[in-house]
Amino acid sequence: VQLQASGGGLVQAGGSLRLACTASGRSFMNMGWFRQAPGKEREFVAVVRRSGGYTYYADAVKGRFTISRDNAKNTVNLQMNNLRAEDTALYYCAGGDAILSAIREASMYRSWGQGTLVTVSS
Repeated sequence: VQLQASGGGLVQAGGSLRLACTASGRSFMNMGWFRQAPGKEREFVAVVRRSGGYTYYADAVKGRFTISRDNAKNTVNLQMNNLRAEDTALYYCAGGDAILSAIREASMYRSWGQGTLVTVSS
């Protein structure tokens, strides 16, 4: 199983970026994004469920980020708008099959992409 992420880059505060991730080898119940800023722990950003397309977001990104997935193509995207300096981090896509109560926990994800860097300048 492989997850390939892309779409990171440098953007000014208030700008937008779109991250994409393609999974090969199998489909996951949950596909999500996590991020890790320098000197900080990896944190949950957003996740989308395969069944019903239910989405969940961290409070820090709610209203600014939108996660979506295409089950036929086994891809997940993260549209990030109104970016802030504090969104600067390495962003990882992840695939897993955890129950709903555990979908924000990084340890519950089996497969991870290589990470794509998002830098927001203020």
